[in-house]
Amino acid sequence: MSKQTAAPGTIWGVGLVGAADVTAAETFVALNPATGTPLEPAFSAAGAAEVEAACALAEAAFPSFSETAPALRATFLESVAAAVTDLGAPLIARAMAETGLPQARLEGERARTVGQLRLFADLVRAGDWVQATIDPALPDRKPLPRPDLRRRHVALGPVAVFGASNFPLAFSVAGGDTASALAAGCPVVVKGHPAHPGTGELVARAVRAAVAACGLHEGVFSYLPGPSTALGTALVADPRIKAVGFTGSRGGGLALMRVAAGRAEPIPVYAEMSAVNPVLLLPGALRARSAALAAGFVQSLTLGAGQFCTNPGLLIGIAGPELDAFAEEAGALIRASAPHAMLTAEIRARFEVAVAAMADRPGVTVAARGAAAGPGGAPAALLRTEARRVLADRALADEMFGPAALLVTAADPAELAGLIGSLGGQLTATLHLDRADEHLAAGLVPLLARKAGRILANGWPTGVEVAPAMVHGGPFPATSDGRSTSVGTLAIERFLRPVCYQDLPDALLPPPLRPDNPWHLPRRIDGTLNG
Repeated sequence: MSKQTAAPGTIWGVGLVGAADVTAAETFVALNPATGTPLEPAFSAAGAAEVEAACALAEAAFPSFSETAPALRATFLESVAAAVTDLGAPLIARAMAETGLPQARLEGERARTVGQLRLFADLVRAGDWVQATIDPALPDRKPLPRPDLRRRHVALGPVAVFGASNFPLAFSVAGGDTASALAAGCPVVVKGHPAHPGTGELVARAVRAAVAACGLHEGVFSYLPGPSTALGTALVADPRIKAVGFTGSRGGGLALMRVAAGRAEPIPVYAEMSAVNPVLLLPGALRARSAALAAGFVQSLTLGAGQFCTNPGLLIGIAGPELDAFAEEAGALIRASAPHAMLTAEIRARFEVAVAAMADRPGVTVAARGAAAGPGGAPAALLRTEARRVLADRALADEMFGPAALLVTAADPAELAGLIGSLGGQLTATLHLDRADEHLAAGLVPLLARKAGRILANGWPTGVEVAPAMVHGGPFPATSDGRSTSVGTLAIERFLRPVCYQDLPDALLPPPLRPDNPWHLPRRIDGTLNG
């Protein structure tokens, strides 16, 4: 290991283990997804030795970092936000080269990344997340006295975070999982995504600079790049890791869950995996605005080459001329759509296989396909089938990650409701309705609430607002734990656990529970909120 000083925008092609830059014998390169051209430099592929070193540092950092005062931890998160912002144009240029995503999209994603870091800083400073609760002793209570009980939330321990392919900033090195884990007081070891290692290293250096500037233990943050599944497996298997944040494929998420469950001490894996995000096109809405709905759908479907976890991959409507008109209008727009490069050649290949497999299933027809694609591009696709087919063949409701959707025709409202009931867990569910549809929708909303973490009306699911009320999660297989969210301030609760202190002397109590409340956090005392 060695320490190096890099000018802003410089990429060394190394891993970051605490304050040290690390190199390894094995290397890999990033590829421009539109052309397949290798990008300089070559990157060291972290392995078992780097995992061991990073996890040891994270464990060493945990006692001090988990007990930092909220003001310092909030300042640290704000320092990370400022350091990421200061990366400026070189960060966006590198991310464009590694992902093929346009400048405006990446600038927006950087703003979201910085915004959620600052949102968590505000949350930490406010202190509600500690949930400090005091039930004072009642020595004279009959028939038995009550002991003095004091409860707070504490950090779980070091957290492993996996960078996502489709969000190189907002769900990656300093993204939502990292921000919420750091906010909770958990040191973080990031497994960088191999598709955008230069982007990852730049952001990792920004986080490390903030760690140093705030005088925190170097083990608060480490970054391990590498393409191998063995790297991720070793990280999750390390006994010092106490939770995992993951955004990616169902296969990848399930593999990590198996590793975590097979440990001597099983740990939670908060995996956001696959969803088709059903969109219900109700009759009144189709009669009122079929063309506008078709335009909105195709725009949402093709946004970012369809590489959003909230992509509208399943459309459901009731048989009739209005639904047929929608299909014709959407099909025409899809045929006229220009293909966009997907993030990696592997993702594009999987997309084409998924669309072909879906088209080959009994009862499925290809309603429209986009224009022929150049290198890295993916033509959009709209397929059609009937609800009875989906009810008989659940594989028809599988995700085709990319700009493809299946339009399903239900014979009547009862079959539509039955189809909803047959679906697995989803990140989102959308209702397009008019006033005349509200009676039908009233019976559907409770069904959708059992299936999805977010229910929308008259919108499109792509685009997730970072706000306290947001839920970006859902029942399995959308996520591994439908009780959680990876977006919004509620995400911090994934990395906390409650501890009760009974009859401890004041001098041994943690600051939030001491009589003088030195951190000035809100507390609930004997059932009453008392700041």
